Amino acid sequence: MLSKWFVLCFLALGALAAEEDVLDLTDGDFTAELDRHDNTLVMFYAPWCGHCKRLKPEYAEAAGMLKGSDPAITLAKVDCTEGGKETCSKYGVSGYPTLKIFSKSEMVSEYNGPREAKGIVKYMKGQVGPASKELKGEECQKAFLDTDEVSFIGYFEDEKSELAKSFQSVAKKLREKARFAHSYAKSLLKKEGLKNHIKLYRPKVLQNKFEESVVEHDGGDSIADVNDFVTKNYFGLVGVRTRDNAASFENPLVVAFYSVDYVKNPKGTNYWRNRIMKVAKEFPEFNFAISNKDDFQHELNDFGVEFTKSEKPVVFARDDKGLKYVLKDEFSVENFQKFVKDFEEKNLEPFIKSEPVPEDNSGPVKVVVAKNFEEVVTKPDADVLIEFYAPWCGHCQKLTPIYDELGEKLAKENVVIAKMDATANDVPPEFEVRGFPTLYWVPKKSKSSPVKYEGGRELNDFIKYIAEHSTDKLKGYDRKGNPVKTPSDEL
Repeated sequence: MLSKWFVLCFLALGALAAEEDVLDLTDGDFTAELDRHDNTLVMFYAPWCGHCKRLKPEYAEAAGMLKGSDPAITLAKVDCTEGGKETCSKYGVSGYPTLKIFSKSEMVSEYNGPREAKGIVKYMKGQVGPASKELKGEECQKAFLDTDEVSFIGYFEDEKSELAKSFQSVAKKLREKARFAHSYAKSLLKKEGLKNHIKLYRPKVLQNKFEESVVEHDGGDSIADVNDFVTKNYFGLVGVRTRDNAASFENPLVVAFYSVDYVKNPKGTNYWRNRIMKVAKEFPEFNFAISNKDDFQHELNDFGVEFTKSEKPVVFARDDKGLKYVLKDEFSVENFQKFVKDFEEKNLEPFIKSEPVPEDNSGPVKVVVAKNFEEVVTKPDADVLIEFYAPWCGHCQKLTPIYDELGEKLAKENVVIAKMDATANDVPPEFEVRGFPTLYWVPKKSKSSPVKYEGGRELNDFIKYIAEHSTDKLKGYDRKGNPVKTPSDEL
């Protein structure tokens, strides 16, 4: 029989995912139903929406996982095509699915978190209730640590101590990324043997022989000291990198991609992770991680791997400049160790994702690929206007005839009009591309300082911009972009 402490100490028991765990709301009961619940995440959806269909099972699973949570968190949904049309209109829903967080019937904020069950649960727990849970005794501590996540517990004699206050501040800042609890209970302080301290606890599934399962903070009491302890130790020697936390891993980074699955195959997952760890402990200056290859197929594509059937990891690395490197040999501890050693000593050739260099590049718009980027864009003694595009982009397709005409108009000028498929080639880091098309002006005297083009997209807009900004005055246009008359024009 479960101890009553497991309820009193905020332990949310696992539950089977089911649609009935998600409240189905309509215009008629939306406000009244939400007023019955302290914290609710609402999904506004349309039955025909593909993204909604993919989210639904994850959403239902998250609802089941949140049953019995403290503070209580409820998940609900509203069909914007049937009984919830007015409600969806009231809250400005213009796309599906749209998720919003409510405190009773008051909308608190947009939901900008993950779309997988565990990520939804972690994000929502980070949004409500105290950032750090108070543990009243040993049973509460045991319940809090009954998890597959890394946890931090602060043990304090006095809540007004500098360390206690710093711990609370860091917990508020990082509540969406980690689990925090604290205790002033004398029994726990006596058990732990120290008066004021913080500990990191690794869950059983992540424990290994290469690092301590419990790590104690031995630094200062300031917020910066506590923050450093949490962020530097959270992932451990080899972090489990997911789509939700990938941005938290900094370069230089070495990642092993394979079938990472701590739910269905924890033993197999740790088999390879332990081999990565064996090497990682020798290179503390690098960050190491494992990632599920199916979740990061887009990254595998960026490293030239379309598909891998092998059960063994494939390994990629990025240095502090963002350059990419690939372990070309089949994975073994010895090959991996040599790869990381060569990475450390800068003996590896960077991997460049690139289309083949065009055999004929004599057209008015120069085709740029990663392998000829320097030759066409960086080296020439000419100004360059380059478009980064995606083949499937409608705006890019609309721009193509205008851009081609621009190339023809300026064919005799000391200006290069160029384009690059940014989905098939590595883009240099100084050219930030977040959408398509993105254009940059690269002056010939300052190639290291490209300027993002923010002007109009009609032919005359381009000509006026280039005429004004060109290093050498154009032959066919004045500085305002007006055509220059030649003697032959007057005949």
